[in-house]
Amino acid sequence: MSEKYFPGSLEEDDKTEVAQEGEPADCWFDEERKLVRKLDRRILPMACLLYLFAYLDRTNLGNARLQGLETDVLGGDATGQLFDWATSGFYFSYILLQIPATIVSKLFPPRVWLASSAIGWGIASTLMSATSNFAGLTTTRVFLGVFEAGFGPAIPVYFSLFYTKGEMGLRMAYWFSFAAVAGAFGGVVAFGIGLAHSSVANWRLLFIVEGIPAVALGVATLFLLPNRPETTSFFSTRERELALARVNRATSSDVGQTINKAHIGFAFRDWRIYVAGVIYFGLNASLASTSAFLPTINRSFGFSPAKSQLMTVPPYAVAAIVLTSLAALSDRLQSRGIFMMIATAIGGVGYLILVLVPTNISVRYFATFCITSGTYTSIGIIIAWFAHNLGSETKKATGIPMFMAMGQCGSVLGSHLLPKIEGPRYLKGFAVCCALEFLATICSFILTVSYRMDNARRNKKYGVPLANTRVDVSELADKAPNFRYTP
Repeated sequence: MSEKYFPGSLEEDDKTEVAQEGEPADCWFDEERKLVRKLDRRILPMACLLYLFAYLDRTNLGNARLQGLETDVLGGDATGQLFDWATSGFYFSYILLQIPATIVSKLFPPRVWLASSAIGWGIASTLMSATSNFAGLTTTRVFLGVFEAGFGPAIPVYFSLFYTKGEMGLRMAYWFSFAAVAGAFGGVVAFGIGLAHSSVANWRLLFIVEGIPAVALGVATLFLLPNRPETTSFFSTRERELALARVNRATSSDVGQTINKAHIGFAFRDWRIYVAGVIYFGLNASLASTSAFLPTINRSFGFSPAKSQLMTVPPYAVAAIVLTSLAALSDRLQSRGIFMMIATAIGGVGYLILVLVPTNISVRYFATFCITSGTYTSIGIIIAWFAHNLGSETKKATGIPMFMAMGQCGSVLGSHLLPKIEGPRYLKGFAVCCALEFLATICSFILTVSYRMDNARRNKKYGVPLANTRVDVSELADKAPNFRYTP
């Protein structure tokens, strides 16, 4: 078969296709469009729903706090420190297991690995409803982190098996936007449960209602999610040929369930991954403090507990719209760094408002829109940024959880930035998050400049490669002479 490669977007003027001898190019372009739609219909709904409930289960302590959790389980928790440690218990296991879990995931069929993770965290979340003390609550949170560690970092690697770099940003945005949807949905669910007249405590009912669906989704994943392109029965022979050509467009994919040990070392020696870890640290400090404490922040504005739950919905809804819009634009322009700088600066401005405006409730509530929009957008884009910039599957499976694990250390910090005794202003916590958001802006600038300089250096030394010419990354990963970064 003679193969012809075109740029990675599916726009009519920028066709991605694999044309066989004697066949019209438009025929293959139409087939590719149909294949991508088929992938979207099968992969995106399952992946997004899984992340919706993963994020609900991760962050529902903030909602449960306003429904009596502290009184029933934490003995009142006058200082708020027990709640903070219960919140951060999730992140300790999540941080420690992300890298080994994602590397090992390459040895298993993707749908089996992802399904097992979902069933595990769903059971752990449901069991949170049966806890009666701090030790029990923290233990279930630790196991929640154990199973979610095998899910979040594995998804970008999984998506890269099916989507080109011109499609990746928007798909990752769709996926990560469900973290924002979870924030909005969680507020609505918590409000509804708060109106229920049940013999079970509202906070226990909340954990049950948000935990059991994850188990059901995990079982469904075993039957609905495709495996790797070369092994799944989801494709016809023709579709598999096209899918494999797509995954090898501009790079050559790892073959099968294998691990390239040399590329693990490449990831640990890549300074850009550590810079990404600094960015992700700041973003996750903001994310953890927002997701766990937004109902509490709204309560500090003078809203009732029930209204505080509902008032979490609009900022998350707007964040989902901003995230998908900027991610789509970054896909079209094939530029990530500029949009990272814009988004992190928006988040920093939100925190700056909370620090400088002490009494105007409308302005302070507007600041929560800036924080959620800036933070969620930045996280969605940086994951897409590194999903193709690391070259090989093994380096992705190592590098992505590396910067995510470093970043989740910021989640531990974020869990302790807004102690009850510092309310309602929380000046120290807001100031720290503000500084970290602007630090992420500076680091994003450094990364995008370095990628552009490296591309220019390689163009000068090796010449400008033809668009999407297949690059052998089996030995050097992203350091291969004809590999070009998305800046």
